Amino acid sequence: ATKQLKYNEIVEKIYKLPLELKKELLNLLENNIADERRTEIAKNLELSKVEEKDGKLEYSSNINKLKKLI
Repeated sequence: ATKQLKYNEIVEKIYKLPLELKKELLNLLENNIADERRTEIAKNLELSKVEEKDGKLEYSSNINKLKKLI
């Protein structure tokens, strides 16, 4: 409950900010999200490289087989 209260307080404070500060905050958040996503993609790439090296990846051009792999 405390986390939700703090979150709500943060949201309320953001809503009270002047428009220019909201725009700046939006830009900062978008950049932060993009950075986190790039980091996640890089980690997945490295994991895939290890799995491929260990022979754990399976490839196919057969649509039915691909559906089963998902």
